[in-house]
Amino acid sequence: MKKTSKQSLKTKVYKVEGMHCASCASMIELDLEDAGIKGSCSYARSSLEIEGPHELKKVVEIVKKSGYNIKQ
Repeated sequence: MKKTSKQSLKTKVYKVEGMHCASCASMIELDLEDAGIKGSCSYARSSLEIEGPHELKKVVEIVKKSGYNIKQ
């Protein structure tokens, strides 16, 4: 049985500080999408999941520019 591409992609989870509502999470997702990075942000869990290869420095920069911080 072949693996699907979704199973072979690695997902990395980061903690995000400073989000106050679900709209904050949506804003982060949109800003990442504009940079070509697929991410899923959750206000309830204060987390950001990035699927596939990415540069942490770039993600941190985008999140910070949006007004939030990634806790490392």
